[in-house]
Amino acid sequence: MPVLGVNRDKLFEALGQKFTEEEFEELCFEYGIELDDVTSEKEMLRKELQGSANADVSGASEEVIYKIDIPANRYDMLCLEGIARALNIFRQRQAPPLFRLADMAGKQLQRMVIKPETALVRPFVVCAVLRGVRFDPVRYNSFIDLQASAGEARLLADKLHQNVCRQRTLVAIGTHDLAKVQGPFTYEALPPQDIRFVPLKQTQEFDAAGLMQHYLANDQKLKKFVPIIHGSLVYPVIYDAQRRVLSLPPIINGAHSAISLDTRDVFIECTATDLNKAKMVLNTVVAMFSQYCERPFEVEPVEVVDALGNTHVYPQLDTRQMEVAVPYINGCIGTDLAADKIAQLLSKMQLTATPAADGSRVSVQVPITRSDVLHACDVMEDVAIAYGYNNLVKRVPKTVTAGKELPLNQMCELLRGECAMAGFTEILTWALCSHAENFGQLLRHDDGDTAVCIGNPATAEFEVCRTSLLPGALKTLGSNRDAPLPVKLFEVSDVILLTGSKGCGAANCRRLVAVLCDRAAGFEVIHGLLNRVMEVLGVPHSGDADPAAEKQRQRLGGGYDWRAADDAPTFFPGRHAGVYFRGTRVGEFGIIHPDVLVAFDIINPVAAMELDLEPFCFDQLGRQLETQIL
Repeated sequence: MPVLGVNRDKLFEALGQKFTEEEFEELCFEYGIELDDVTSEKEMLRKELQGSANADVSGASEEVIYKIDIPANRYDMLCLEGIARALNIFRQRQAPPLFRLADMAGKQLQRMVIKPETALVRPFVVCAVLRGVRFDPVRYNSFIDLQASAGEARLLADKLHQNVCRQRTLVAIGTHDLAKVQGPFTYEALPPQDIRFVPLKQTQEFDAAGLMQHYLANDQKLKKFVPIIHGSLVYPVIYDAQRRVLSLPPIINGAHSAISLDTRDVFIECTATDLNKAKMVLNTVVAMFSQYCERPFEVEPVEVVDALGNTHVYPQLDTRQMEVAVPYINGCIGTDLAADKIAQLLSKMQLTATPAADGSRVSVQVPITRSDVLHACDVMEDVAIAYGYNNLVKRVPKTVTAGKELPLNQMCELLRGECAMAGFTEILTWALCSHAENFGQLLRHDDGDTAVCIGNPATAEFEVCRTSLLPGALKTLGSNRDAPLPVKLFEVSDVILLTGSKGCGAANCRRLVAVLCDRAAGFEVIHGLLNRVMEVLGVPHSGDADPAAEKQRQRLGGGYDWRAADDAPTFFPGRHAGVYFRGTRVGEFGIIHPDVLVAFDIINPVAAMELDLEPFCFDQLGRQLETQIL
């Protein structure tokens, strides 16, 4: 969890009350945060320079610093303002603020135009303006990283960059003095040698390529962000109307637009690879610092024209509405609270709630500061915090449970051992793969109703959840084509299939895949492994005339068999069979088609088998056992 260092006296001033260390620690505990350490700038510097012959801490401040442990999902508490506001509302000394957009009737909105080429590197940007901000040194320290000697004066954006922004890979935040620039602004992507400007904290002009080399060689803080765009053909850049560089995201801002203690109007831009995260980060920044505006909690919107010419206005400050059942809340935390009491408790957690007329549920308005509230369980947790965990009555559970291994997992462990004893080597491959590997390279058609697609994949290799274990096994063979033959591999793992029977719209399905790569096809080896697997599972062949096999078939409701099939283009025609159990197809085996081998860069013939294991998860009497956690 992130640890935030704040000046104790300034925090107490914002809270309107002085606390002893024990009192403040108790307040933190009640709210669900933790006072991690009590120190000072001088003490931190002394620890940092311990053992240095030239250690001099005489110039460091002795003001007390509280280091507070913040939950990783509470982005609104990553600065002094956020902590003070949350604790004041919790103590009911302050009402939750109402964030609003400025009335721009008859006024011209600032505009940001996104050029299409940004899609190559960092396609999104959202913006806002804070008007009439009054900075003092403390507020400025909270907003801007002053590079204090002990490293504790951090920009809120710096904490956001470390958390929700994922080290600037998802979102990067830029703040600029609006008086020093002129709109409309453009968000472009250009070759690095075509971008020239003086970066923040520098006096020399660089082109973007030279600047990257400079940071790699000389700046330990910024060099870790350089790889985000270093390999791109074009770099993202924001210009104002005079072609002055505001920022080179996600690396550095331009020196020209740097904010200072004299800044009154702040232009905020967040560039991103994830639009939802960008909107969340922008909302968090304006929510924290709009309290210093001339009109507190009022934000001036900015018009953003995307690469397709569509116009959007940011920030979007609308609240989200949730309906939460009162019995669910009381059942989870062991209370008997009325709906109006629950609504009162939620107001202490910055959530505005209205009880239903019949008292069965509460309607909760989630503000932009509480992006962590996603589900009814989050509302329930806030009720428990506001009620007080120490006030919850301890009860002995009415039921006694004992953990045990899932039957499906127990069966799969048995099969892993048997496959290994049959001479196959186990592999473990990614659950995500490219769309081409899952469909095109296997000569399969994507009907749109089978695979779970990733909405915003990080790379082209992870576009869909696999619907078959075969691509991973073939890809492993292609990557190890220099290995001595024969190569025999197997994997027991899950595939993910779309289904309407599950609330999430998809379900895991446990399968076994085995492949044999040799100079000869090896059809009989894979066929033999299928027979061995069925023998271990206690499933007789449908044509076995043995009386014991007949009795077992009666107990199971049928045996297994195989039938010639030519319905899967992945396999060579005439060398492909479907596996059936109780009359239902549960798998297939055969010789892989040469076109598939070429697609996976395999130079020798391959025989393969893929089998659905869940139908074989039954007890001694043939009754189906649970294959998923309920």
